[in-house]
Amino acid sequence: MLESNNPSAIRSQKEITEALIGLMKEYPYDEIAVKQILLESKLARKTFYRNFESKDDVLLSLIRAILREYFFVVDKGDVDVLDTIFSFAVKNRDLLILLDRNNKLHMVLQCMNEFIELHKNGKVSRNNPFVLLFDGLDSEYLIALNIGAVWNVIMLWIHDEMREDPQHIKDTIRLYLKRMS
Repeated sequence: MLESNNPSAIRSQKEITEALIGLMKEYPYDEIAVKQILLESKLARKTFYRNFESKDDVLLSLIRAILREYFFVVDKGDVDVLDTIFSFAVKNRDLLILLDRNNKLHMVLQCMNEFIELHKNGKVSRNNPFVLLFDGLDSEYLIALNIGAVWNVIMLWIHDEMREDPQHIKDTIRLYLKRMS
C-alpha cells in the first residue's frame, strides 16, 4: 500500500478495504477480482492502483494496521505478551476467522515476522519485552520459536472459531512453559 496522509487517499483505501472484506464474506478470496472490489466500492481502477498493488496488498495493509495496534500496546512495556496477543485475537475475531476460512491466516504470521524484526532490535521502543528477551542471544531462532509456537496455538484456536476459553489456553501454555524450566 502506498502510504498517504491525504484524506481522499485514506478514504479510498478504507472503501477498498471494506469492499474486499465484504466480498470475502460472500465469496472465496481466490474468486474475487479487483474488478469486483471496484464495483463494490464504486471507485475507479486508477484509484485502486494508486493506493494498492493488488488485492493481497489490500489485506496486508489491513493486517499491518491492526498489528501496529498490537505492537503499540506491547511497546509500552509492562504487559503480559500472551494476554496481549489473545486480546488482539479476540478484538479482531471476525477478521481472523474470515482470513482462516479463506486460507489467508498465514498473512498475519508474515506481517508479525516483519514487525518483530523491528522490535527485537528495540528500534521501536526499549520497553518492548522482546528487546530484553532477545538481548545477547541468536534472536533469529528465538523469533521463529516465539512467533511460531504462539501463533500456531492462536491459529488452532481461530480455526476452531475461538470457541475455547482463552484463559484455559493461556493457563495451559504457562503451565507447559513452567514445566520446561
